[in-house]
Amino acid sequence: MKFTRYSTCALASFVLLAAEPAFAHHMMDGRLPQTFAQGLLSGLGHPVIGLDHFAAIVGAGIVAAVLGRGFAPVLAFTTAMIAGVGLHLAKANIPAAELLVGLSTALVGLVVVMRGGFGVLPVAGLFAVTGLFHGYALGESIVGAENTPLGAYFAGLLVIQTVIAAGAFLGTKLLSAKADAIAPPAVRIAGAAIVLVGGVAAATAAGVIG
Repeated sequence: MKFTRYSTCALASFVLLAAEPAFAHHMMDGRLPQTFAQGLLSGLGHPVIGLDHFAAIVGAGIVAAVLGRGFAPVLAFTTAMIAGVGLHLAKANIPAAELLVGLSTALVGLVVVMRGGFGVLPVAGLFAVTGLFHGYALGESIVGAENTPLGAYFAGLLVIQTVIAAGAFLGTKLLSAKADAIAPPAVRIAGAAIVLVGGVAAATAAGVIG
């Protein structure tokens, strides 16, 4: 069946995309990037090493596809994430950032479950706030880096976010076109998974689970 082939390809792409940057990150052994290449690899890797970050970006792409207003909600997320990294570098303080990351991820999942029923502007606002929290949390890994690896980190971060969100966006559009009856429940299942990921991240940050 065509749907099965599309699903298999999507799953394989998901696994490869998630595994490769994580491998690159561990090659640096958690050290601060020192070169352009290391900064780029770090930027490419960080949003997919943390499942909550990855889930939020995927959710943004799905919602953008469901809303049918183009890529604007995703741009709100990606721009805000870069701004969030900048806030961390500027030594701004966002209390309980990891908890907020988890909660905002769960909210993105809820918007996916409801298939974007909140409207474009509220969704864009939510994605902007979510991106800010996620970027702030990711910024911890780059504090103290020199300008060259720092610039490369920003470039990698922007590229990988856009690629992941675009993949989710196009995959949702393709699913809706090829399997219209299957698309709504599939989107809701994806949303529920994102809610679960965000909830677990929030509970972990709050110390509810270890």
